[in-house]
Amino acid sequence: MWYVIMGFDHPESLDKRKAARPAHLARLQALQSEGRIRLAGPFPAIDSTEPGPAGFRGSLIVAEFESLDAARAWADADPYVETGVYARVDVQPFIQVMP
Repeated sequence: MWYVIMGFDHPESLDKRKAARPAHLARLQALQSEGRIRLAGPFPAIDSTEPGPAGFRGSLIVAEFESLDAARAWADADPYVETGVYARVDVQPFIQVMP
């Protein structure tokens, strides 16, 4: 089943995000190579594709897992969680209707 993982950044966590980004992306690329990722990306803090020092408010991942528990375990092991980028992470089942 598909699951939505939404991470919400701590204020002033941009430097931590930049440092943890390669490890975070490596995990996403592993899901992608397994055909288990639908989409992923950050929420910029301002209305721009290049927010610069304004940074980000969080991230969205839609990926396939065996269960809600497996999705939560994967999310809990994310480098953004481990390094304190995310203040909170929500994981929910998702049913794609469109496209």
